[in-house]
Amino acid sequence: MKKTAVAKYPISDLISRRWSPRIFDRDKHVDIRDVGSLFEAARWAPSCGNEQSWRFIVGVNFDKTHEMIVDTLSDGNKKWAGNCPLLFIALANQPEHGGKPFVHSEHDLGLALQNLLLQAIDLGMYAHLMAGFSPEKARKAFEVPEGNRPLTAGAVGYYGDANKAAVDLKQKDEGLRSRKAFDKFVFSGRWGIPLGI
Repeated sequence: MKKTAVAKYPISDLISRRWSPRIFDRDKHVDIRDVGSLFEAARWAPSCGNEQSWRFIVGVNFDKTHEMIVDTLSDGNKKWAGNCPLLFIALANQPEHGGKPFVHSEHDLGLALQNLLLQAIDLGMYAHLMAGFSPEKARKAFEVPEGNRPLTAGAVGYYGDANKAAVDLKQKDEGLRSRKAFDKFVFSGRWGIPLGI
């Protein structure tokens, strides 16, 4: 299914085609080279001081790590994400930077994730990030050391057959995409004054 964004101004085709489905094809596994491309894209994200403060725990094609990641997900996300052949936990590594806490790690992880999401689209796949997971379960299951914060879970795979999906998932995937108007988040002069684009 394609859900191209209706943009007010021209944007990259990759950005326009990126969306977060919940219906995935369980029978179509990911090629390990494509997994490499996804994390290569993440690797080349910009980062403050070149700290590259992102870390990933990855389960591929329903291996043991995949199963362990599913166990960290909320019940609502387990319902659909377990069908994705690639699951991951994204962590912000938070070392000290010049003797002070490194405050940009979450920002930089977001940049790496966006690269990964766009690379998935370029490879003919889709990705869906999830706040609905237990960082505590992930920390315990994977023995995550201090200084690394599990921030989000992610699912990557190929779009599935909507006709075979649960009704609620089909309805969510078929819903219209929307975004806030510019005057809600692009300001000039002072806070709350729209730029007027």
